[in-house]
Amino acid sequence: MKSDSVKKGVEHAPHRSLLNALGYTEEERNRPMIGIVSSFNEIVPGHMNLDKITEAVKMGVAMAGGTPVVFPAIAVCDGIAMGHIGMKYSLVTRDLIADSTECMARAHGFDGLVMIPNCDKNVPGLLMAAARLNIPTIFVSGGPMLAGRVGGKKRSLSSMFEAVGSVAAGTMTLEELGEYEEKVCPTCGSCSGMYTANSMNCLTEAIGMGLHGNGTIPAVYSARIRLAKHAGMKIMDLVRDNVCPRDIMTEAAFRNALAVDMALGCSTNTMLHLPAIAHEAGVEINMEIANEISDRTPNLCHLAPAGPTYMEDLNEAGGVYAVMNELAKRDLLDLSLPTVTGKTVGENIQNCVNTNPEVIRPIEHPYSETGGIAVLKGNLAPDTGVVKRSAVVPEMMVHEGPARVFDCEEDAIKAITGGQIVAGDVVVIRYEGPKGGPGMREMLSPTSAIAGMGLGSSVALITDGRFSGASRGASIGHVSPEAAVGGPIALVEEGDTILIDIPANKLEVKISDEEMAKRRAAWKPRQPKITTGYLQRYCALVTSGNRGAVLELPHQE
Repeated sequence: MKSDSVKKGVEHAPHRSLLNALGYTEEERNRPMIGIVSSFNEIVPGHMNLDKITEAVKMGVAMAGGTPVVFPAIAVCDGIAMGHIGMKYSLVTRDLIADSTECMARAHGFDGLVMIPNCDKNVPGLLMAAARLNIPTIFVSGGPMLAGRVGGKKRSLSSMFEAVGSVAAGTMTLEELGEYEEKVCPTCGSCSGMYTANSMNCLTEAIGMGLHGNGTIPAVYSARIRLAKHAGMKIMDLVRDNVCPRDIMTEAAFRNALAVDMALGCSTNTMLHLPAIAHEAGVEINMEIANEISDRTPNLCHLAPAGPTYMEDLNEAGGVYAVMNELAKRDLLDLSLPTVTGKTVGENIQNCVNTNPEVIRPIEHPYSETGGIAVLKGNLAPDTGVVKRSAVVPEMMVHEGPARVFDCEEDAIKAITGGQIVAGDVVVIRYEGPKGGPGMREMLSPTSAIAGMGLGSSVALITDGRFSGASRGASIGHVSPEAAVGGPIALVEEGDTILIDIPANKLEVKISDEEMAKRRAAWKPRQPKITTGYLQRYCALVTSGNRGAVLELPHQE
């Protein structure tokens, strides 16, 4: 056992003494030591139940003959961090989570790990750590929130942000806003639509690192506790058989995950996280692969914000495995791959049928023949831009309009809520990328303001930042290269005509090459917005959004 390095032999008598101080018995010391990485805290609604999940995992580990050892991981609530300086500290925690988990696992010699994440950056951060550490690991999330109900209709957090825009537009009263405030987030759990947290928890199933239901069983269901106990028991099988994350997270597994991503209509943030996780596993994913898979994978689900269904509905319809079963009908998945269940993908999904064709469209009758995400290129995004195609209304799939240029999110929100943006405009928010932000803030507030003002079907938004999974509409993020490094988005001027052609995967500003070169010659880099602390270090190390915003040491000349 790996943990023998801290508990066996005369030379480790001091180590055993310290384990005695923790109250461990000799019997416990002689069993495999399983690190349980708990993301529990009291500020993230998706994490407030993780203490119960952790206790259930501990019981499962102990029942199967292991010794559970809990240690923490941090988490930021994207919703609470949204729209202010806090959002600069969201994406950056992904690497802190991966790094700190690596430190704890290596320093204490654990034989296996059970990861308990739930929200946006914990899931990819812990998947990155799992790939990096490559010791037997299984995931069990805290589960999604139930949808709220207002006026007899299901609602979620995206409804709440859009309600703010409706108040600004004068189409909703403060009393109505107050009702939304009380009712749209009724339980603990990750927010109830197909936002980033639920996207990544579903893809953890698809890639083979979580048990069936990991992404969809609601947080408040007792089935979630049972799932946690089974995850605790299953890690002991993985330790016994030495099944490690890189045995599971292969290139073929990432292709499976991308196919499921396209079918579900996941958050565009998956286009940041999957490449970063793959990078840690020694697999390179480029955005051309994403478009290739999207071009042949039908979009089967329109969960909020793209449609009126929610995670609880997906769970009742059969969950992620039912979606995978639909994809298997067209041979869109590699069914031979291993998973943490001890079975192959094909064995896992064979009896999981789609019980609600209104929630999961049959593959013969998809929402579209192409996937939920599209990667765009052009002279405005020479590397990439990313859009959640499944959440774009038909009339905005091709759009041409004047650029309305803003150098930060706050200025754009003021203009939108102040009535300065009109139908046909293309809002450009720049210097919000990984380096320029720094931290690549999510733009849920401006996209929600656009929707709330009644402009969702006539105004586009383009940014080198990113979008919340709760964003909808013609919202194109991750534009690379970003403005801070002199990307073309830095050279756009007020009134330039911008062409968005999502079916053709095209994003262009309609100026000549000569004019672009003239503007580039006149462009000067800006001083960093933050020059101290963690964000300064992050800014120095982070790469472009099209590479997953992974961290790399500066190249030495």
